[in-house]
Amino acid sequence: MQRDLLGYAGQPPDPRWPGGARLALQFVLNVEEGAESTVLNGDDRSEAYLHELPGRPARLGERDLSVEGLYEYGSRAGVWRLLELFAERGLPLTAFAVGRALELVPQIGHALRAGGHEVAGHGYRWLDYQHIAEDEERRHIRQTIELIQRICGRRPLGWYTGRVSANTRRLLREEGGFLYSSDAYNDDLPYWLPGEPPHLIIPYSLVNNDARYLMPHGFASGQDFLQQLKDAFDYLWHQGARQPTLMSVGLHGRISGHPARAMALARFLDHVQGHGGVWVCRREDIARHWIAEHGYKAGAPGGSGNPP
Repeated sequence: MQRDLLGYAGQPPDPRWPGGARLALQFVLNVEEGAESTVLNGDDRSEAYLHELPGRPARLGERDLSVEGLYEYGSRAGVWRLLELFAERGLPLTAFAVGRALELVPQIGHALRAGGHEVAGHGYRWLDYQHIAEDEERRHIRQTIELIQRICGRRPLGWYTGRVSANTRRLLREEGGFLYSSDAYNDDLPYWLPGEPPHLIIPYSLVNNDARYLMPHGFASGQDFLQQLKDAFDYLWHQGARQPTLMSVGLHGRISGHPARAMALARFLDHVQGHGGVWVCRREDIARHWIAEHGYKAGAPGGSGNPP
């Protein structure tokens, strides 16, 4: 498989964001709680990834009640605190929603719909799809689409698996009906993948992401996360006077939903709202804008050499 290491080659297009904004700022709320590995979901082990006990091994054939509780905090308390922060400020977000998580707590999907937020697909289970059979991944994509349609009243127009297989992008193209996907970390701006049909990529970020609270080299406190976000925002906002761009921020209810971390996010949101020329938007809005302003052109710079 070929790689495109060049991208826009230092000459990215002017996004022409609405209102002449310097910066498009996009927040993602990952909804995963309840969909993680547990024997309750038919798995052979407990969850070992992205919780407050890093390095804790999975328990084979039995539940890990501590880890389950750490996940449950997200759906019971954290997600509601984060949604309140955005509602108080009238700001939209995109949810990367795992189908099983919405199936277990449909009230989250209802709240996202009522708040005017976008709900994008994030797989049916919060698992690594690397070794999941192609037919099963295809079923999971369709099952997630159907769940989001039923619970949120509208099918997802975007997708982010997170831990993809070699088949994921092809399966999304075959399924159709998506404006974009976000399983990429290789640029600031959206870009097109050639193929039939062409596929729009809106890159995501694992740097401006609260998952780093849970990593040994990551954030020790909310102040660390706040400083990371402010520095990124300030740099891009100033750059935007000559070259507007996009900033993505990743959040989780079980992580940033804790009070001290929520305070850091609140302070960042207030920092953002103290600046003009910022378009806070959903990923769906970015996709529609990019399709209208920068539709696919074969051979244009910024695309990928990867096969469809």
